[in-house]
Amino acid sequence: MKNQATPYLTFNGNAREALEFYKEVFDGEIEGIQTFGDADYPTPPELDDKIMHARLRKGNLFLMFSDVFLNQTVEVGNNISLALELENDEQINNLYAALSEKGTVIMELQDTFWGAKFGKVKDSFGVIWDLNFTKS
Repeated sequence: MKNQATPYLTFNGNAREALEFYKEVFDGEIEGIQTFGDADYPTPPELDDKIMHARLRKGNLFLMFSDVFLNQTVEVGNNISLALELENDEQINNLYAALSEKGTVIMELQDTFWGAKFGKVKDSFGVIWDLNFTKS
């Protein structure tokens, strides 16, 4: 793995507000915001200004943010996941298989439009993992 697990916070349409709040609270720096409208992926117009992915950093603190996609809801318990950036295909395949064996697949492991292999799994203890391997 390239680094430690990163908290990924998901919101019901108010990720931008939360991002600004945490920026002020932690005196952090927003490193990037990508909206659903910016993505090379078909999304409904009502999501155009919603955050698909954003990053906030202050020293060693690193948080990622997103709004939920249409017809999905966020509740306490599924509003945070741990994101892992993996180093190779074998590593992501092995972790995906191990975490999903007695867990629940939220998003099948697949190639994505952002140039990565990605899968999302809730393990048998209820912890949600975002597994990402960025291809070069």
